[in-house]
Amino acid sequence: MITRMTNWAHANMPTREQMESNRFARRLAVRHELWRFTRRSVPRGVAVGLFIGIFLMIPGLQVIGAALLCMPFRANVPIAALMTFVSIPPTTLFVFLPGAIWVGNRVGYHADFATLSHLFADGASIMDWLAWLGTDAAPALVIGLAVIGLVSAIVGYVLTTIGWRWHTLRKRRLRNAARAQRG
Repeated sequence: MITRMTNWAHANMPTREQMESNRFARRLAVRHELWRFTRRSVPRGVAVGLFIGIFLMIPGLQVIGAALLCMPFRANVPIAALMTFVSIPPTTLFVFLPGAIWVGNRVGYHADFATLSHLFADGASIMDWLAWLGTDAAPALVIGLAVIGLVSAIVGYVLTTIGWRWHTLRKRRLRNAARAQRG
């Protein structure tokens, strides 16, 4: 499964050379450190991608936002872009939005779950959704998304750092074992 996802990502991700030819992406592409897979840039890319993927709920802007946020944090752009896909529609509708509203309610705002379920059940119009967001629901949602995004970014950073360290130590042990057998 992971091999298939990796192959798909390699086939569909634009290369740095393709981005250098695009006038909008040129500034991002000329910074070579944003495209290297290092022990510092990969966890940063995971954190940036998770935060933007959860906080910014607009699918087209998530990858762009993650790529732009990679510049000041010196994070890996392909990893950040890939991590924004954590917020696919099933996770957004059933995990992140209710979770964000719950967290926002705990902070002190009030977003009514009953109204939210009625809007879903009745097939509410865009105006009904905007009216609902005009209440205390919008601050609760934004604060909840920010908190969930920040916590997941921190957890993703820590787990990626631990995983990178484990992978490096495992490769070193295997290399040392191979040397000991040969020599």
